[in-house]
Amino acid sequence: DLKLLDFVYCRLVYPQEAKDARIEGMAVISFIVDKDGTTSDFKILRDPGCGTGQAALETVSQMEVEGVVWEPGRSFYGAEGKPVRVQFNLPVRFKLE
Repeated sequence: DLKLLDFVYCRLVYPQEAKDARIEGMAVISFIVDKDGTTSDFKILRDPGCGTGQAALETVSQMEVEGVVWEPGRSFYGAEGKPVRVQFNLPVRFKLE
């Protein structure tokens, strides 16, 4: 979703240590979207190094701080489309220009 990408890339700060070391790559942040659309339980699943994973984690976890609400997941089996908790894995790309 473009709003999610805007949220992340407008706030993401490329760590100076990573720039100096010419680190590029994909960080992956995992989080939970709860039944009410709130987010929690942010974790780094992939970290290219030199602070990039932490920078991605801090940026993505701002959703919780800023009260961003998602459309919750919906059940397909036996619950007639009721909201459910889902895990979301978000890739965050670090690329030097």
